[in-house]
Amino acid sequence: MATQSPFPFLDGLFRTLSNGLKPPVWLVDEIQRRMVLMFNHVLMQEPEAQARLARQTGRVLEARWRNFTVRLVATPAGLLDLASPAAIPDLTLTLTEESPWQLAQAAARGDKPPVRIAGDVQFAAEINWLVDHVRWDLEEDLSRVLGDAPAHAVGQGLRRMAEALRKFAGSAARPGDASAAATAPPAPTAMPPGPPAA
Repeated sequence: MATQSPFPFLDGLFRTLSNGLKPPVWLVDEIQRRMVLMFNHVLMQEPEAQARLARQTGRVLEARWRNFTVRLVATPAGLLDLASPAAIPDLTLTLTEESPWQLAQAAARGDKPPVRIAGDVQFAAEINWLVDHVRWDLEEDLSRVLGDAPAHAVGQGLRRMAEALRKFAGSAARPGDASAAATAPPAPTAMPPGPPAA
């Protein structure tokens, strides 16, 4: 059962703004460049991901959501770069869910958003592998700036927040499950002590 946004007027406002207001070309270009830098930073931590992308050198991926579009090309180094606006995409991924609220809920639950895929099957399989296996190790990056102990503390806090969001999103999507979870006995947290050592 899909849940509606608690603030439907926000969805309408976002739709109106995204259809009526167009950001300047330079701003869109700068945001896309920063996004590519972030993707490449994450990819450089995964040699297998780079090897898979290197095999797709020159192939163009177009990602779409509402009026927003970005075209990326796989480079020989196994990274991504912005493709020319005139480049013909080999693969097009269109996010079919238009509501930012629904996308945020799906992300909080750990679900993949609904996507319509058109184009090269092999390239789509490689992109799917990247989505399933490549993760940003935020804690490792923070440890370079803050040190190991503070980075670990921040990582634990973020994991707890993510888990709380998943539980909240899951209970909002399935209201009947929240009462069942409240009445279930708690799971044991530790094994009972064994016989004393001789």
